[in-house]
Amino acid sequence: MKVVLQKDVPGLGKKDTAVDVAEGYARNYLIPRGLALPASSAALKRIEVIRDAERRKEAREEAKAREDARKLKEHGVTIRTKAGDKGRLYGSITSKDVADAIRAVIGVDVDRRKIELKDPIRELGEHMVTVKLFTGVSADVMITVVPEEESR
Repeated sequence: MKVVLQKDVPGLGKKDTAVDVAEGYARNYLIPRGLALPASSAALKRIEVIRDAERRKEAREEAKAREDARKLKEHGVTIRTKAGDKGRLYGSITSKDVADAIRAVIGVDVDRRKIELKDPIRELGEHMVTVKLFTGVSADVMITVVPEEESR
């Protein structure tokens, strides 16, 4: 019997997928518990509409990620921080600091977990950072760390 899953069912499939199962399993377990509905033409059409909407949404997100990647590659980010005489920073610059600087300077909202920093930045100078924006879409951003001007 063909059914349309209403919820994720381990070992069977994810929500809004059509699967073939034994008739007894469908009638006695899946349907009474609200896990599935019998596959009618309307239910199958609904699945197709949902999948189409998901594909369009993913395409929009990927296009936005590509546009954000272009912006990130065009612009560098300068971070001002306190530093010692020999170019060592007081503290360090983490992925959160980089995300905040990107948001402030370029206007692209980046999750700090998507920024690849092997170690926190602890020295003045230029540092290349990779930002993953979407599946298969990433951008290399030049982060320039300069000393903060001290006002006396």
